[in-house]
Amino acid sequence: MKSYLIIDGEGERPIGVLLYYEKDNSYIIELEDTLDEWNAPLMFAPFVKRDIYTIPREICYLWVKERVVPSSRQNIDDILTHHNLKSYDEMRILEISGGSCSQDDMYIRRINKLPDYVVERAGRNVTECFITDESHMICFFADETVRKIDINELTEPDDVVKVAGNKALFETVKIGAGGYCITFNDSIDIPASVLYMSGAEIPLKPGDFTAFIRNDVLDTTQSCELLECSRQNLAYMIKKDRLRPLREEVNGNLYLKGDIIRSRE
Repeated sequence: MKSYLIIDGEGERPIGVLLYYEKDNSYIIELEDTLDEWNAPLMFAPFVKRDIYTIPREICYLWVKERVVPSSRQNIDDILTHHNLKSYDEMRILEISGGSCSQDDMYIRRINKLPDYVVERAGRNVTECFITDESHMICFFADETVRKIDINELTEPDDVVKVAGNKALFETVKIGAGGYCITFNDSIDIPASVLYMSGAEIPLKPGDFTAFIRNDVLDTTQSCELLECSRQNLAYMIKKDRLRPLREEVNGNLYLKGDIIRSRE
């Protein structure tokens, strides 16, 4: 991750931080909460008006795009050659220009240490997320809290309604860059802040889930050892529906320890 201070040249006042995640080619902008809708950049004003200072990645991408020469520029090849660029790279072009734009006085400057407010907000970013049924998810957050979210109860962003009731789309869920959101099909994002505020907190820590997996999920070899049987006997038990794998894999299944113990009764 690269980080850049966003500075308003009029008064040389820092207004936020641009975060760039190279592997995902994603941008996140964290604005200072001292901004209001009148002194915030025009593109971000509607969010600041609603006290949203972590800007969604698609809006951040648009902000970056409007500050760099477009790839469709007629002389783009000459521009890339002049700057020793082998291919079009928005972030590299933004760095070369310092983030300057004719539409405003803002520019960017590379920083190595994040401001405290950015670090504090990151404590509510998502670290793990998985679905439990057709409408619920469990999310782990960086502050060690665990929350259960009902996708049907979320009212934002607007296109979340496309996810609710669409099982195939719901199952594509993954964590977005930096844990700032979860994303479905890499096209519909739900900010971590929305998940944090909407989810019902579960009185467990992520470490409790890890401990459960470590101690109560067994592979085929461990299950055979506990049952004192062969792999063929284990397969026979599954065939007779005396035992159901937690997860079936080509190289071996996973089982719950409790199910293995109960199968001996």
